[in-house]
Amino acid sequence: MVLGELSGCMEVTEDVVSQSSPQLRAAGGSGNIILKTPKGTRDFNPKQMAIRENIFTTIISCFKRHGAVAIDTPVFERKEILLENYGEDSKLVYDLKDQGGELLSLRYDLTDFDIAGQYDPMIPDAECLKVMHEILSSLQFGDFLIRVNHRRILNGIFTVCGVSETKFESVCSTLDKLGKMTWEEVKNEMVKEKGISPETVDHIGEYVQLNGGLCLIEKLLHDPKLADSRLAMEGLQDMKLLFEYLTLFGIIDKISLDLSLARGLDYYCGVIYEAVLLHQQDGHLKESLRVGSVAAGGRYDGLVASFDPKGRKVPCVGVSIGVERIFAIIEQNTEEKIRTSETQVLVAAAQRNFLAGRMKLISELWDAGIKAEMFYKKNPKLLNQLQYCEETGIPLVAIIGQQELSEGVVRLRDVTTRKEIIVPKDKLIEEIKRRLEK
Repeated sequence: MVLGELSGCMEVTEDVVSQSSPQLRAAGGSGNIILKTPKGTRDFNPKQMAIRENIFTTIISCFKRHGAVAIDTPVFERKEILLENYGEDSKLVYDLKDQGGELLSLRYDLTDFDIAGQYDPMIPDAECLKVMHEILSSLQFGDFLIRVNHRRILNGIFTVCGVSETKFESVCSTLDKLGKMTWEEVKNEMVKEKGISPETVDHIGEYVQLNGGLCLIEKLLHDPKLADSRLAMEGLQDMKLLFEYLTLFGIIDKISLDLSLARGLDYYCGVIYEAVLLHQQDGHLKESLRVGSVAAGGRYDGLVASFDPKGRKVPCVGVSIGVERIFAIIEQNTEEKIRTSETQVLVAAAQRNFLAGRMKLISELWDAGIKAEMFYKKNPKLLNQLQYCEETGIPLVAIIGQQELSEGVVRLRDVTTRKEIIVPKDKLIEEIKRRLEK
């Protein structure tokens, strides 16, 4: 087999098995090759890469289905730009310097789907949630719930509860920890570290511990305290419209308005959301706190202006998929054998001294666009070649020998059924493609 990577290629014979980072173990070897990697990074073995490729294929397929076009951006940015928008989450940013000494930071590793432009309210936001729902459903790694909220609703709640506007972002950052901390712990941090009075925090708690659907939205729209907040009313009207669109998209059963959701990043200005995994507890589905969110996003209308020298605003809403968390969950729960290559045919020899014949045949298959392999030995045993196909899931074996050569034919073996047919050599590619199409 051949292992490839972005920066180069490494050829490994069938006798070498790649294990998970940081070790590579060679079969029959006397020790391990220790590969050191920077803190926070890792290598991926073929099985892990097969899982990751399936995740990315699923995500990209969904993005394209919704009309997305691809862009790429640098992995690092000027530090001051990131810190302007990350608020108290700036501790999550890794720092470095460029050759001129300018301070840079690595951006988050995100898989983004964004809709940018001036559109009617909540239509792009609803599609982002639809994209999130499609991807998480397709990956089939567990039941999930998409929690949604609105920063205007939160800011309205803070206002009617007596929080000064200068402390909105700070309170949001603390509230965002509620999924990892109890309400009492969050309350304690707000009081002792953020300087919010206990009475004010208790008032906030009356709202942020609520969750539900359209009925909750209607109840909040008629709340006499929130009625005094223009921001809260605007946010609730947005949410009512959003829930109507999500009902039309057929995903409302996976959506919950959760007033505790804060998304601590400073640049969010409207709808915010995140998807969490659920697990069974006492016969009921509960949020799996140990996993955290597996996808998240929201509206960030003012962010683009901070990058534009003229300060032009571009309304934006987006969703990011938590590939690393999803990968870890799928890897942990995957027990069945996974194909680590897409090889369709193994070119094999039935007897000795047929390396030249195998090389000519495999070259013809490659030129025809067929994914093919052969053993990197002059005289491999046929049994070993057939066993390799069964172990790796290669569906077909093209077998040549002296008799096949003299008759101008190739033996084509179905690895699953172990049945063989004789195919004229000039019809081999046609027959292989016909079988692969099935």
